[in-house]
Amino acid sequence: MSEHTLTRDMNVFLCGIGGVSMCSLAETLLRRGWKVCGSDRSASDRTKRLEDLGIKVFYGHDSANIAGCDAVVRTAAVGDTNPEITAARAAGIPVLERAEAWGEIMENFSEVVCIAGTHGKSTTTGMISEMTINSGMDPFVMIGADLPSIGGTLRYADDGLFVAEACEYHNSFLHFRPTIAVISNIEADHLDFFSGIEEIIESFRTFVSLVPERGRVIINGDDKACLRAAEAAKAPVMTFGLGTQNNVYAENISFDHGCASFSVIVNGAKYCRVSLKVPGVHNIRNALATIAVGISLDMKPDRIAAGLERFSGIGRRFEYTGEFNGALVYDDYAHHPSEIRATLAAARGMDFERVIVVFQPHTYSRTGALKADFAAALALADIAVLVDIYAAREVNNTGLTSGAIAELLPGALFLPKMEDAAAYVRGLAQKGDLIVTMGAGDVYKVGPMILGK
Repeated sequence: MSEHTLTRDMNVFLCGIGGVSMCSLAETLLRRGWKVCGSDRSASDRTKRLEDLGIKVFYGHDSANIAGCDAVVRTAAVGDTNPEITAARAAGIPVLERAEAWGEIMENFSEVVCIAGTHGKSTTTGMISEMTINSGMDPFVMIGADLPSIGGTLRYADDGLFVAEACEYHNSFLHFRPTIAVISNIEADHLDFFSGIEEIIESFRTFVSLVPERGRVIINGDDKACLRAAEAAKAPVMTFGLGTQNNVYAENISFDHGCASFSVIVNGAKYCRVSLKVPGVHNIRNALATIAVGISLDMKPDRIAAGLERFSGIGRRFEYTGEFNGALVYDDYAHHPSEIRATLAAARGMDFERVIVVFQPHTYSRTGALKADFAAALALADIAVLVDIYAAREVNNTGLTSGAIAELLPGALFLPKMEDAAAYVRGLAQKGDLIVTMGAGDVYKVGPMILGK
């Protein structure tokens, strides 16, 4: 729970206001009656949008920026040495984490659906949002990727239902107020913060325990770590997955160009049939989690199925970006071996002659810990090109490069500069190829380079 409280008479300063979640938080606070300003390193489309809403944005971090502010909210990426944070603490101004502020906003809603897990959070949040919007439930949506049907990452609503993506990094989701908690899977990740899988499971156990007895915990019943986390639940637990031991599972699965149609079985009885517009077995699981949420919200089966069938994907999740020399170019956010494996497996089911991937690892800690797993996952591609590691919040103290992955993958090519990778792929591209730029950093820039934009 938050040590501080945001009251409506406060002037709130957001440090890192241009981030995806912080931009949504700034707009939400403004619309709910707060006075808002903030800072970021540089201008972006998101900061321009905030300025158009009347929010003052400072570019560059400076202690003078917080003058007149009563509370400061920061992202997990903003450290204690940031001059605005240092100045706030010296002046006795409360400093809140971003998730604490979101948690306080959630208290005003009667139902709060929080979607957590190592992979699939954004897609599942998008599916649940589409399903509830389609049913007329008017949800507040906070998601970590662009959802076309809401025109971005935020859909504002005053009260009622809140649908939120919930990230475990820095234990941020422990500040949320879920009445329905969804866990898609639990694997080792964010190893610059967590010591290993046991500490990660313990974090998810605490998250599960936040759900009140009147609520529901929805977990992937095929995932042993999820089952361990669910042991801490006070609320009833519902499982989903491909195994028939789950409360919600799929049968009679068929694929059309990689996209699945399947019958949904709930507690042993046929519930509905669903046809998806997004490819891959992993999206069957995401859809089953969404169905479990719909059941928990007392939605009718036909409404659930119709909402899922309307969902066509979110930004940077196997997103089509164009065509070059007969090859189709897609972009994907996958940055963990399991995500890469799921995306490339989906791609291999789409009847292309070759799958070419340009991969950018994200953070040195993840790359060093999982380099063999990355190589094994990238082996699903016919051709793998690796650009250099996206540092994000880290400093390279060991000299590690993406070449460490390429060395473990026969035929892989390490081209540190994105321009060189794009030129190489342009020389390969031909009709029948699927080209995927992949990673959580700025590898999306390679797609336009390949397309000649």
